[in-house]
Amino acid sequence: MFQSRRDTVFIILAGFFITNAIVAELIGGKLIVLGPWQTDLGGQTLKLGPFAMSIGILPWPVVFIITDLINEHFGKKGVRKLTFITTVLIIYAFILLFAGMNIPAVDFSPVKDEQFSAVFGQSMWIIIGSVTAFVVSQLTDVMLFWFFKNLTHGKMIWLRATGSTVVSQLIDTFIVAGIAFWLPGKITFSEYLNMASTGYAAKLIIAVAMTPLIYLGHGVIKAYLKEK
Repeated sequence: MFQSRRDTVFIILAGFFITNAIVAELIGGKLIVLGPWQTDLGGQTLKLGPFAMSIGILPWPVVFIITDLINEHFGKKGVRKLTFITTVLIIYAFILLFAGMNIPAVDFSPVKDEQFSAVFGQSMWIIIGSVTAFVVSQLTDVMLFWFFKNLTHGKMIWLRATGSTVVSQLIDTFIVAGIAFWLPGKITFSEYLNMASTGYAAKLIIAVAMTPLIYLGHGVIKAYLKEK
């Protein structure tokens, strides 16, 4: 069994962190469209959208929350260590998928080689982009989290949680979209700006909306660890 309650909390948080990060990388190649929407503004019709973004942003809100919780209760070293472990596991997952794509399926397999490759056959650009963006954004998040925490003398959890996310996810979104889709010529520059801006806006909205869950998570962990 685990040595202490802190071990239990860290392992649970790490499990959700790693799972959501890897799933986000695996499904990130699928692009979705939001809109268009129409609204009347002063007698004129205002059109919004369509906006494109990666479906991979869905698991990231959980990563936001867990990053802040680990930062708060386990410090910089906890987040950095978990970031590098997760990076290695993401690369390992891609190696396994690459091996799976190069082993031919039998004739009666319900999933054919073409289907398997279409879903999991992400290019080297996507792998490079996602791993680079993940490491840079996480390390940036740690730095900014502690900058705001020291600035406010440990008060205003919402500021350090949201403030670090605002900057780190700007970096993450534009790096991964640029390296994975724009540099290889899969999308135009305008499509890249549309996609990255939409994904970033969605992440910010979700991050702000989930601020109460960060307070809830802090409260639950403090009570479990019997911290003041």
